Parts: sequence; C-alpha cells; structure tokens
Amino acid sequence: MLQADVQALPFTDGSFDAVVSSLVFCCVDAPATALAEVMRVLRPGGELRLLEHVRAPHRAIATAQDLLTPAWRRLSGGCRLNRDTFRLVETAGFRILRREQRLGGVGEFIFARRP
Repeated sequence: MLQADVQALPFTDGSFDAVVSSLVFCCVDAPATALAEVMRVLRPGGELRLLEHVRAPHRAIATAQDLLTPAWRRLSGGCRLNRDTFRLVETAGFRILRREQRLGGVGEFIFARRP
C-alpha cells in the first residue's frame, strides 16, 4: 500500500486511466495544486470521479456551512464544509461529464475527463 500527498503524487505523467477520490478535496490545503497533480497523472481522456461534500447551492444552508466551517475544520482535521469543489474541478481544466447533487446539494458526485 502506498500513501501519498495528492498535492505531490509520486507517479509519472499519464500513469492512470482513472482517479477516484472520496471526501478528499474538502481537506486539501491547496486544491488547485492537487487537481493539477491529478490532471498530470491521468492519461489524456482519463476520468476523474469524485464524491465530495460541498458548498450547498441554497443560500441558507451555505450560510450555515460558512458559520460552522471554522469550528468543524479544527475538530475534523481540516475539513471545509463550504468548499466549491465543482468550480475547482472546472477551473483546473477538466471537462465535466456529469454532476449529481445529493442531500440538498451538500453532497456531490462529479464525473470529469482530462482533455
């Protein structure tokens, strides 16, 4: 078993057909760096599949997430309840294939592909 920091993956470029991540990007300090690393290790056309809890699209829930995040982050080892992971994946240059919001929008499946 190999344990590695997603912000500095120890793999060569284009090593993988797919990357699957579950409840990781809420805790990463530099998510743009981590997504760039995922992009690097994926082969062209490779898929990224994420399950994350994310910032809710509903204003009242998002406000509650903003208020809870500082304490939650200290208690949970760095987890941010209010991170907009979908936008981060888009900004990183992935092509979004599908997005499924669950639990009132606080849970999300993101399926994306490396161009």
